[in-house]
Amino acid sequence: MPSSVAPVSRALGIAAWASFAAQVAIIGTGGAVRLTGSGLGCPTWPTCTPDSLIPTAELSWHSAIEFGNRMMTGLLSIIAVLVLVLVWRIRRERRDLWALGWIVLGGVIAQAIVGGITVWTGLNPFIVGFHYIASVSLVCVTAVFLFRFDTRPGARELAVPAWFAGLAHGGSGVLAVSLAMGVLTTGAGPHSGDQQVGRSGFDATLLEHIHAWPGYAFAVIALALVILSAINRMPTLQWSVLLLVLVLMQVALGLYQARTGLPPFAVGAHMVLAALVAATMTLVVLSLKREAVAPSPLESPESKTLASSTAADEVR
Repeated sequence: MPSSVAPVSRALGIAAWASFAAQVAIIGTGGAVRLTGSGLGCPTWPTCTPDSLIPTAELSWHSAIEFGNRMMTGLLSIIAVLVLVLVWRIRRERRDLWALGWIVLGGVIAQAIVGGITVWTGLNPFIVGFHYIASVSLVCVTAVFLFRFDTRPGARELAVPAWFAGLAHGGSGVLAVSLAMGVLTTGAGPHSGDQQVGRSGFDATLLEHIHAWPGYAFAVIALALVILSAINRMPTLQWSVLLLVLVLMQVALGLYQARTGLPPFAVGAHMVLAALVAATMTLVVLSLKREAVAPSPLESPESKTLASSTAADEVR
């Protein structure tokens, strides 16, 4: 760890990575619940059945899949609390990490409640879609934590031209539109989470095409970010390259699933990859800034004022 960075423990770094990995993993297990038709494997919440906290012998393997996803929430909570415990010692020096830790813990608790509402509403596609977007948001927050972990706290300033920062922020907006349209497309598609669950009623084929448009536009923006970062030797190059690789994989996977009848494994991979794209875009935006350079004593306003007064006295 560089000496210029506020002291943080190795254990905190491991816990932070575990938090990020677990947030990505629960998107995968949540996708498995939906794509295997196990959404109502446990028909009640917070218990699995009205009379049992866990699946009973009378229930099917769908119950085990759905209950396993619920257990992931417990794991996320434990990791989030562990992160806060490890940050406690440096909470005054690293208020940024302290705040992010609380955001993750609060988000995990809120997600558990939303999951319960999802069950209570019989897998309403709009609630399910919100549940996914919230999960992607938590992946991004844990990515921010990892980025800030190795960053000196304090004021920051743009490390790139303003026009480039505008392009990156605009790309974030296009990605947000693509994610929203992807959620609406899935809500109208065949993977409802249970055979008895209704869909949103929208035209899935039309939404599929509309979802693709911002996806292609974002791929072009990602390519532009890489080229411009390389030409101008900007600190965004590393994350922009990773972003482009993930986006190209996502586009290829989207084309594959659209042409093969939306196979469940491809849809699940598409969901997880979308979260990784969002997290990487977050890191691109964070790398737009660097630590603000404090003016040297010779350049400070006070020094300039003193120098002017001295020169005036000499003239007099």
